[in-house]
Amino acid sequence: MSAFDLSPPDDAQRETLAAALSPEERRVLLTHGTEAPFCGVFLDNKREGVYVCRFCGLPLFRSNAKFDSGTGWPSFFAPYDEAHIGRIRDASYGMVRVEIVCKRCSSHLGHVFPDGPPPTGERHCLNSVSLGFVGAGEALPDPLGRDETTA
Repeated sequence: MSAFDLSPPDDAQRETLAAALSPEERRVLLTHGTEAPFCGVFLDNKREGVYVCRFCGLPLFRSNAKFDSGTGWPSFFAPYDEAHIGRIRDASYGMVRVEIVCKRCSSHLGHVFPDGPPPTGERHCLNSVSLGFVGAGEALPDPLGRDETTA
């Protein structure tokens, strides 16, 4: 059970949040696009903190679970809380993969693969535009007004 409210944003909140996205963020988050490898702003981020959903602010991954996978996208071996990640079978582009989405708002995050490091053996491969970053000691974003500002 998550300490965060996982109920989805209402239609008015969703419309407001979507209006604040760049065209690239809309393409990736809302229509399941993928950003090009080796160009994302968080690929080389080494700061301590929490990666959050760019759309709704839900904490998704901790910096201490990030690793260099060599794939060109930020990669993590474990989510902040498994309840915060939805897993969906993705059979697009002639392959079968597992898409990961934000459990609260259903925004597309990336994919998870079974070739990561211990202890999970998973590689959550994320689009930087799907994420926000909150440095250690900073308040979490609260775009839905749910008073969830501490991790």
